[in-house]
Amino acid sequence: QVQLVESGGGSVQAGGSLRLSCAASGSIFSFNVMGWYRQAPGKQREFIASVTTGGMPNYADSVKGRFTISRDNAKNTLYLQMNSLSTEDTAVYYCNAGPDWSTRPYWGQGTQVTVSS
Repeated sequence: QVQLVESGGGSVQAGGSLRLSCAASGSIFSFNVMGWYRQAPGKQREFIASVTTGGMPNYADSVKGRFTISRDNAKNTLYLQMNSLSTEDTAVYYCNAGPDWSTRPYWGQGTQVTVSS
């Protein structure tokens, strides 16, 4: 009933940019809050950014000023514009969604982002 599918990952040089997308399907009430997480091999999944249906964003300190989260509610699509990428941004990026800030049980399967020096 609920599905999140990420796209837009790939390889980029340090300092470059990528734009990730997450297409969501299911009840609109499942997607009041949508966000991005990432996980590097051997590391825990970490929060990157989130945004509400009203457009209120929040960001992890590690990406503030470099990444921009946005959403198109009509399309049920979430975006992450990533600029000034560094090798430390290399990870699998996951889309996340839920009905509120504290309840976000839905996950995509991830898209790989690899940043080379």
